[in-house]
Amino acid sequence: MTLLAFIAGITETIVINSAVIILPQRQTVLVAKQAAEVDVLSGGRLHLGVGLGWNELEFEALDMEFGNRGRRVEEQIAVLRRLWTEELVTFDGHWHKITDAGLAPMPIQRPIPSWIGANSEVAVRRAGRLAGGWFIISGDQPGDQTKAYYDAFCEAAQSAGRDPGTLGIEATLHGGKEGPNAWMETAHAWSDLGVTQLTFRPNGSIDELLNSVRRFYPVAKDL
Repeated sequence: MTLLAFIAGITETIVINSAVIILPQRQTVLVAKQAAEVDVLSGGRLHLGVGLGWNELEFEALDMEFGNRGRRVEEQIAVLRRLWTEELVTFDGHWHKITDAGLAPMPIQRPIPSWIGANSEVAVRRAGRLAGGWFIISGDQPGDQTKAYYDAFCEAAQSAGRDPGTLGIEATLHGGKEGPNAWMETAHAWSDLGVTQLTFRPNGSIDELLNSVRRFYPVAKDL
């Protein structure tokens, strides 16, 4: 969140996206407050990406329960959205109790768009039911398993009365040594799968990264 606040202060137009904050490791109201501040500082450019996490040692070190993180994150998302949209909130849940309290300042976006990073069927379905979008984990690539997750995401959204076409899906395009033509093949494969946006992640030094972006942009800008 500190890094996001810094980015908010030195940029003017780009969307600021956390991909992802491990929400069950954190106090929900504190995340709501910090996210609201970044949204205000950025002029309403924050997207909050959250995930469950996998490293039990991190949860232990932070004095947070690992085993209930899936159920807990659903209540956390509900609390976040209420705090971002209501000036005074009363909430009595399983893990959260708020009595007639709220944030000041409120965020510009009400609510702040929240996405879920997921690479299991249960988590993908949760994203379809609850989130504004789904982050496909960066190691996953187009294929049968990802297509099955995509279908589960859309099915869960429809079952919850939501239109999957209004939800975002982001994947990662890894820029190796193959070059722009090969990168575009993968980009088209993601697009055919239903992905709405791509993160381009090349390898190497800063100069190599910039060179990859310069090579890829002319062929990718109209995708």
